Formats: sequence, C-alpha cells, structure tokens
Amino acid sequence: MSIEKKNGTRRWRLPAEWERQSMVQLTWPHAKTDWAYMLSEITKTYEEMAREISKRETLFIVAPDPVNPTVNCQLSTINSNDTWARDHGFITLVDDEGGARLLDYCFNGWGEKFEAALDNAINRRIYNEGKVKGEYVDCLDFVLEGGSIESDGEGTIFTTSGCLLAPHRNQPMTQAEIEARLKHDLCAERVLWIDYGNLTGDDTDGHIDTLVRIAPNYTLLYIGCDDEADEQYADLKRMEDQLKSFRTLSGEPYKLVKLPMPRAIYDEDGLRLPATYANFLVINDAVLVPTYDQPDLDAEAMRLIGSAFPERDVVGIDCRSIIKQHGSLHCCTMQYPKI
Repeated sequence: MSIEKKNGTRRWRLPAEWERQSMVQLTWPHAKTDWAYMLSEITKTYEEMAREISKRETLFIVAPDPVNPTVNCQLSTINSNDTWARDHGFITLVDDEGGARLLDYCFNGWGEKFEAALDNAINRRIYNEGKVKGEYVDCLDFVLEGGSIESDGEGTIFTTSGCLLAPHRNQPMTQAEIEARLKHDLCAERVLWIDYGNLTGDDTDGHIDTLVRIAPNYTLLYIGCDDEADEQYADLKRMEDQLKSFRTLSGEPYKLVKLPMPRAIYDEDGLRLPATYANFLVINDAVLVPTYDQPDLDAEAMRLIGSAFPERDVVGIDCRSIIKQHGSLHCCTMQYPKI
C-alpha cells in the first residue's frame, strides 16, 4: 500500500473534523448487540442524533434490518456485532484535486476484548455497494480505531500511547514503528503522543476522543479535573501539563481550553462509567455535545465547546443511555469528508 506525494509536498491528508462533510455514518443498535436489554432507550438516543445530523447533511445508517429513516438518509442492510462506527468505519484521506482514499484498518474489538468480525467487514460491504466514494485502501494488517486519532488537517496527528501501545493491538511493533506507520499511511508530518489520561470504565485503553480534541486556531479542548479526591485527578493533571508543553508546527503553544469533568456516573453494579464532554461531534454548521443531566456542567461544556466553534450551532444530546455501554456521542459516529 502506497500513499503518493506530489511535487515533493504532501498531496493526501487526513482532514480536520470541522472541514465540510458529505455524510455521517451511524451503525444502528439492534437486538443482537449489547444494547438488547435497553434497546428502546438507546434507539431514542440514536433517533435524536439522526434528526440533528440529517438536518445538516446526509445521514448514512448501517443496520441488519430496515429502520425508519429520516429525510436525507441512506441505508445499508448489513449485520454488525455492535454500533461503534467511529472505530470500525473508514478513515478517509482527501487530496487537493477532490479525491478520496478510504483506509480500511483492522478493528479487533479494542484489543480483542469483544467479538468484532462482523464490524470489521462493514467497510468492504459498503464500499462494494457503492455507498462510499473514493479509492479503497486495504490497511487490514494494522489495528487502528478512528477514536484513537485526531487530525488538525495540516499534518499533525494526535494520539495516546495508552491505546496504541496496548496489548493485542499491533505487537510486537515499537512506538517508533507505529509512529512511522501512522505518518506513512496518514501522510502526516508528525505524531504528538499523549502519555497520560484514561477515564475509569473506559474499554478503549484511552482513546483520544474521550480526552483531548483539536479545534480551529490551534485550540486543544481537553478534559480536566479539579477534585483532588477524584481517582482520575493525578493522571489528568499530568496530561494537562504535557499539553502545555506541546507546540504547533510553527513553534507556538496551543490554546488550551479545559472542559469540566462530569460528576461521577455509576452503573447498576456501582462501577464508574467514562462520562466525558470531549466526545463531541463536529458536523456541518453544528457541534453535537454529549450531556448527562447535569445542567450546570452541561451548560458550561456547551459554552466552552461553542467558543471554539463560534460559527456553529451547539446542540446538546442526552448521552446517559450511551454511557451505559462505556461510550458517548462521538464514538457512535463516523464522518466522511466532502469531496
């Protein structure tokens, strides 16, 4: 597999999420997923996401059975193990001539924690059906989840060592080898590794989209914690200190915006769930922000995220249902850039 470069400069690139999009994918909950015991509740949340997305761009739904589509919706009837489109969906590169490359990486259930064979086959199915546009690129020899990387669209990739170096991903590759693969595949100039931060209850080994997000004007929005009694306080403080040391390609510090930490949410067994405001989704003309029925913190998170995306509507989506399966809003979605 080869990603060409043109005239000695980067031709292909991984766009930033805030660039214009053609559609957003949702892989729909069904009775054979872990959502079975709360299918009605989670379906209502997905319907809310679907309404907000389809108001602004095409919604693409993958589901084993027909669902009631909204307007501006496409459907592929495909079975799935689960619904985390962010991690089994295509990672799409664009070029300066309106082209696209659809990178199909191996999704192995976050390091073989969960069965994922059906999810790992979705990309090839939707490509063969003609539902996605671009050149298919087979990257299935490498494990990479969409939630584990962030791009500024200018050649910098952000990721976490906790996830990409976790067991059952790409061993025995070293960090240097993994970085070289990312730079090659994603046509990146550099990779910035975050070495701290892993929310209690997170199954992903520290996906960056639960911790730190890039926004326009070299802004990093990140989850902070001010409660020294919180079990996550020390690690998130180390993460904050590391972010302060990062520099843009031009050598300037990033603008840092600390998002609040939701008050602890627990499941029926008393185990803490990985609630986070960093798991927002940027779509055409809006930002969808996860909320957790904590009005003061929800409002503050929406205000701060809105300040980083001032020309977009800020829409709260109640994610108390999604968090029960240890994910949130961004985890459920995958955007496709406009080409």
